[in-house]
This record gives sequence, C-alpha cells and structure tokens, in this order.
Amino acid sequence: AGQLCVKGRFGLGFVDSPDRLTAPLIRRDGKLEPATWDEALDLIAGKLQNIKGDRFAFLSSAKCSNEENYLAQKFTRLVMQTNNIDHCARLCHASTVSALALAFGSGAMTNSISELADAKCILIIGSNTSEQHPVIALKIKEAKRRGAKIIVANPRWIDLCKIADIWLRQTPGTDVPLVLEMCRVILEEDLLDRHFIEERTEGFAEFEESLSRLSSADASRITGIAPELLREAARLYARCGPSSIIYSMGITQHSHGVDNIFALANLAMMTGNIGKPSSGINPLRGQNNVQGSCDMGALPNLLPAYQAINNDELRGKFEKAWGEALPDKPGLTVVEMMNAAGKGEIRAMYIMGENPAVSDPDISHVIEALKSLDFLVVQDIFLSETAALAHVVLPATSGLEKDGTFTNTERRVQRIRKAIEPVGESRPDWMIISDLAARMGYGEQFCYRHPSQIMDEASALSPSYGGISYQRLEGDGLQWPCPKPDHPGTAYLHKGQFTRGRGKFNLVDYRPSMELPDEEYPFILTTGRVLCHYHTGTMTRKVNDLNILRQGELVEINPQDARSLGIEDGELVEVRSRRGCLHAKARTTEKSPAGVVFMTFHFSETPTNVLTNPALDPIAKIPELKVCAVNVSKIRGE
Repeated sequence: AGQLCVKGRFGLGFVDSPDRLTAPLIRRDGKLEPATWDEALDLIAGKLQNIKGDRFAFLSSAKCSNEENYLAQKFTRLVMQTNNIDHCARLCHASTVSALALAFGSGAMTNSISELADAKCILIIGSNTSEQHPVIALKIKEAKRRGAKIIVANPRWIDLCKIADIWLRQTPGTDVPLVLEMCRVILEEDLLDRHFIEERTEGFAEFEESLSRLSSADASRITGIAPELLREAARLYARCGPSSIIYSMGITQHSHGVDNIFALANLAMMTGNIGKPSSGINPLRGQNNVQGSCDMGALPNLLPAYQAINNDELRGKFEKAWGEALPDKPGLTVVEMMNAAGKGEIRAMYIMGENPAVSDPDISHVIEALKSLDFLVVQDIFLSETAALAHVVLPATSGLEKDGTFTNTERRVQRIRKAIEPVGESRPDWMIISDLAARMGYGEQFCYRHPSQIMDEASALSPSYGGISYQRLEGDGLQWPCPKPDHPGTAYLHKGQFTRGRGKFNLVDYRPSMELPDEEYPFILTTGRVLCHYHTGTMTRKVNDLNILRQGELVEINPQDARSLGIEDGELVEVRSRRGCLHAKARTTEKSPAGVVFMTFHFSETPTNVLTNPALDPIAKIPELKVCAVNVSKIRGE
C-alpha cells in the first residue's frame, strides 16, 4: 500500500476552488475579459506566426504530464523554431541533471526509494526530508530502526537530527569543503574501494592529488565544523556500507551547485557506493513531475531522453519523425529568458503552469520583464500572479481531470487517470497545444486523440523509455531505463557499468557563494519550503485545511540574533537585500544558526524572491536561491 504526505492526503481541495479558471480570457482595453476558445486560440496563432524563432520562449511545467511536456518542447522546436524552452527544474535540480550526467552519464536518482530501508548508512545533505519528502523520511527512519547510521549535514536543525548519529552544521554554501574533507579522510585512512576505482572509474589520480589543496584546518574554518566531527562522518560513510546519499535543493540551488554534486559523486565512487542496492546518489525532486519534464526534453539544450540538440545524428531522428528541420543552437534558461525579455530580445512568451512572478529570483526584475513583452500567454488552472500579467489566459485542467503519466523522483513512470470532468470550459494542456499547433499549420504533426499516442511517439524517440507504453503501466508503473517492451525496468542504475562507460571523477575547489554577509547586510538568507505548502502556493493556498497550518510568511531567526536586534517573537521586521525589501513576522528559533535567517517562498503577498540573488551556476545556470546577504531590522512604531 502507498503512503501520502499531508498535501496528498488533505490538499486536493484546490480542484473545487471557486477561483478556478473556467473560460479563456483576452486582455481588452487593459482588462482581462472572457472569450471563446476560438477567439483566444486564433489570436494566439496570429500573434505567434509573426514572432517565431529566438524572439519566442516557452516555460513548461513540472506540474504537467510527460505527454504535455513532450508536446511543449515539440511545439517550441518545430512550430516556433527555437530551443528557448525550460521549466522549474532550472530553479531546483538543473545542477543534478548537469553534474550527474557528466559524472555518471545519467542525471537522475540512482536507486529506488524502497532500498533506503536496507542502507547501513545514509548521508542526508541539503534536504529537510521530513517536511519536503515526508514519505521518504519514513524510509530513513525505518533504516535507523534496522541499525543504519544516519549523518545529517544541514545548516538548520531538521526533524531527522533527532535520529542522527552525527549532525554536521555547516555554514550555508560550504558543502564542497565539507565533502572534500570527508574524501581526504577516506584517502588518508585508506578506507576507499581501490578495486572499484580501478575497474569502474577514470580521473581518480588527478582527484587524489587535488585533495591536498584543502587542509583539514581550512575545511573546518570554512564550514564551521570541528575536524574530528568531519573525520567521524567520513569513517561512518566509508565503513558501514552500503551507504546512500540523499540530497535536495540545499545542495543544488547555489552558484556552485554542480560542484556540490560533483563532490558527492566523487565521495560515492571512491568508496564503491554506487551501482548496487541501497547505495548511490539520490536527488529528491521537488514538484511531482520534475523528473519527467526533464526526461521529455523541456530543456533548452536537450531533446527527450537527454539527447543533445546540437548533435546532428540525434537531432536528425526527431527531424525525420516530425518532417522538418529543427534549430541546433541551444536555447535560453529561465533566468536568461527573463534577462532577454528585459532587453527586448524576447518579444513573446508562452507560460504553462509556472508562476515566475513569484518563484524566480529577483522578482521585481522578472515582473518588469514580463510586462515588457509584446505578447504573453499563460495557461494555468488559476489566475496566478503571472497570469494576471498576460495578454491571453487559457484555462487548463488539473491532474484529476485528464489522462497521462508522471515520472517520479525514483524514475518511476506512473499513470494518472481522469477521475472527474473538467471544470467549466477548461481543457487538458496537451489538447490546447495540439489545437494551437494545428491552427499554425502543423495539424498533421499534432494529430492526437489520446495521450497514449503521445507517449508512444515519445517512447519511439527516447531509448530509456523505449519499452514503456500505457498497456505496461498498470499497477506500480515502470522505472526507466526500460529500453524494450519485454524489459522489467531498472531499480538501480550503473550496475556493472556506468551509463557513460566509466564513472568520472571531477576536480572541484571551494568557491564562496556569490554574495556574502558584510557590515551593511550582515545576515545570510536561505530559503526553502514547509510541510503544508507547495512552492508558490498556487494550489495549496486554495485549501483551507492547509492554510490553518500555516497562514503567512515568517522570518525564522536565531534567538541570539533577535536579542541583539531587540526583536521579540511575533514582531514585524523588515528584511532588506540589495534587490528589495519586505515585511514579515519574526519567529525566534534555534533551528536557524546565528547569522542565518530562513524564509519560504509560498506567500505572494510577502514575496521572498524579491530579495534573492539571480547569480547563476556557470554550467547548470541555476540561480543561487540558498544564499544571499540581507539586513534584518525591527519595525518601530511611529
């Protein structure tokens, strides 16, 4: 039997919300007014015909199905002739896709959730698992009951600290020296798996030599963790095996997010903790279909199944299937799209199920960029903050009102089935895209009667999905890679051989976060989520039962810092960065270390991302949402 978190159990009330979009809206004389589907789609088709190529960009959605993401990227590349397509993975796990693909050949969770219960050691780094992935946290607790050693590496106190054998409380943004010091100890004490290194990997000699560049004293000074504690963590991880690494956005959302994951990959390979059950590197995804959205090619440089857009042979498969040449130049990422829109280089955007006016960093800049567009289409189930800026708004159906598939964090492709009729005149996203493409002259390439036909097409072009069809997805679904119709799916990756052949050790050095505290902005702000709400709150804040649990934004601050600023628990404070400021109530808590404040991004009326830094990782182009410098002050009465 499956298990649900609080949002899955109590959070479906949004489907019946009176705020649901029920008809298309067109902006007339500055006001969004109801329109027919023909009016809306004809207007969009006419406008987009004149803005093709790299002046157009599409934001797809991890809330949408695999089939809908496949069509989003097909529409962008085939109809609009650009690779400017991206989605929210850029804001959460782009570092994962880039780093694990380079190190192992596949940018996904290496093992299965059920295997965690049999791990002998689990390193949980950059993940508040109990709140963000509570069902997986139960597996970790089960492993603990069976005798597993638990290492938590997190600047903030989390629920799993209660069962941890070691808690490594690093300064935010110092994960690389933390992991490198563990690697150095493993090398120094000869706890590594030399046979695995020699038989299965490459680049170890250079990596081994590089470990001398960071001393134990420097690692301790930078991370704020005692040397002996780092040494003990390294011993536990290396000796106890099989050891599993769990991480989430506390690792990825940095200007050095790729380096963070390279370091973890090196740690796993040097101890042989990959390619076998209950081990590996296991990124926990955010939204329900972040994995599937990436798999389906909603990325500016990759076609479905992570096939490079600038590889002539791979791109040629799609050109043959779709009957037309495709652009070969990689497109822009989310943050780059907004920058280009602000400069007038992108003139039209199509946003499906995303809310960048709340979710992106430095949202004041994002909102101005969206307002500057000649034409903005938003397709969603609610009139989000982003939809309110659109020229045309299209009402989509929720996941309960359509058929399709999602791919979860363990690479498991699962069916979703229509349970209720669409609300009002809303339509499934795949149907809307297909209708629009037909109006733009591509009816033959978008002639689908059911999402199963879309999956059949995607599977035929995607080796890792080659054996997946709706007929085979009854029951528990299938884990990719599943290359043939008789293949049972793959519980864990890299058995016997890495996807890329040999695992690659990558050299990493500590690079500080792009913005550090100073006299004017003396605190680090780090952002995250809480148990009862989901991302920008578009859905969960429509559910009264969840709003009761958390109704507004809080600034979590260490009691020591609060006392020094004269701030009492519950008082209104101002949080200011170099990009903006906001007001929210303070919550004094030992969860946050001195010098660090924590906020979520669930509440649009207190938009935390007005503060955050849009600095990007040079490889993954993910923004640094986990570290920026802020000033906190008490708001004094007049």
